Amino acid sequence: MPQTDSATDTPSPTSSTRTPRPWLVVLTACAGQFLVVLDVSVVNVALPSMRTDLGLSAFGLQWVLSAYSIAFAGFMLLGGRAADLYGRKAMFLLGLGLFTAASVVGGLAPEGQYLIGARAVQGLGAALLSPATLTLVTGAVAAGPARTRAIGTWTAVGAAGGAAGGFVGGLLVDLLSWRWVLLINVPIGILVLAAALLWLREGPTGTGRRLDLPGAVLVTGGLATLAYGIVQTEEAGWSDPATLLTLLGGLALLAVFVAVEARTAAPLMPLKIFRNRAVSAANVAILLCGSSSFGMWFFMTVYAQNVLGYTPLQAGLALVPSSLSVILGSKLAPRLMPAFGARNVAVAGALTGAAGFAWQSTLTADGTFLGTILGPGVLMMVGLGLATTPLATLATSHAGPGDAGLVSGLVNTSRTMGGALGLSVLSTVAAATATAPAPVPFERAAELASQAYLVPGYAMAFRVSAAVLVAASALMLLWLPKPAARTRQATMSS
Repeated sequence: MPQTDSATDTPSPTSSTRTPRPWLVVLTACAGQFLVVLDVSVVNVALPSMRTDLGLSAFGLQWVLSAYSIAFAGFMLLGGRAADLYGRKAMFLLGLGLFTAASVVGGLAPEGQYLIGARAVQGLGAALLSPATLTLVTGAVAAGPARTRAIGTWTAVGAAGGAAGGFVGGLLVDLLSWRWVLLINVPIGILVLAAALLWLREGPTGTGRRLDLPGAVLVTGGLATLAYGIVQTEEAGWSDPATLLTLLGGLALLAVFVAVEARTAAPLMPLKIFRNRAVSAANVAILLCGSSSFGMWFFMTVYAQNVLGYTPLQAGLALVPSSLSVILGSKLAPRLMPAFGARNVAVAGALTGAAGFAWQSTLTADGTFLGTILGPGVLMMVGLGLATTPLATLATSHAGPGDAGLVSGLVNTSRTMGGALGLSVLSTVAAATATAPAPVPFERAAELASQAYLVPGYAMAFRVSAAVLVAASALMLLWLPKPAARTRQATMSS
């Protein structure tokens, strides 16, 4: 018999606060999500121009990417809890306003330090905004197939934001300058702010509850320190004492965070939330999928430019089919879930993505557009789009009204931190595997015109990503509860 998922049948905890225009809310929330995810990848093709114009070192160039991703992921749990306590509309407006203002500073930056600082503030604004977007979507649409489609739209738009970064960045760099990859956020941000003021309605808030600032500081510091240590491995190696100390320091901060949360009356992240198998397994799977997808866009972009000799605009155009494919996968998933079950669709999607990554790992220095960009890119992104929508649905389906923002923040944290850490690890793997004729830092690939010696490194990064997705598939099969188990769990929790 066809499987059905209780995740799509759970009564809406916020049905009494639904807006009379739910799809206007979904449209506005998705526009905000698109903007913040776009900025994770849009600067990739602008890195050579930034380096030349601002005199950035290779280390500074890496932090143009990492500052945004780490701040985005590190503060996301705080943003999610703040949406529960102070209101999702308020956090949406505050986060988008901060993001837009930081885009102005970054676009006008006179030197590298200003740019890196602006990127970090952009990440903070995105962390306040992004959890509110998913909470707004789930609160605006009643539980059932309509909500699953809305989550599919949110997933597709977010994935498309990351996917469109190469094209948008290449177009702006070629036609205008690298500064417009940041300044373009300003008019768009103002339009979305206006739409939010008109169409969004505030939901219930956790009045009387306090915000766990110590927890926010610990988890942000731990994640940032851990990511910094992983980035350092590219130059110093994994066995360097300073690198090991940094990595251990990050893990220690995260361990202290867990200990503090277990004893805090109003924790940033109540540990009991992980007793729900669907929430725990889905978030780990989202982290693993994110670690592969974010790296895919980076390596595909630099491979097209540094090895195949594409211009930034050509590289962006070459990835447009992949961008459309992730939207296709995300929108196809809600149609398949009622017949096959969310777990099965997610597993099939991850395995499809793994096949695409395995194909991509056969790339060569004289690869063709059809064989090394179009074919594997479409397969990778259809698979990841298929996987992400059911995982997000499972992770958010049992959230109570007081924890909806927190669970949304956790989903976004898993995906974004997976992307940040995955990119750092894959860059390290690629650097260790590249057959460089001279000791050239891997990040310098962005400034060089044609470096075929990096191809083995790129290939190894894609092979590792394929293995990660296979592991994610096995994890989902073993850990995600079956539909009947989820039904019993939902009944017991109610």
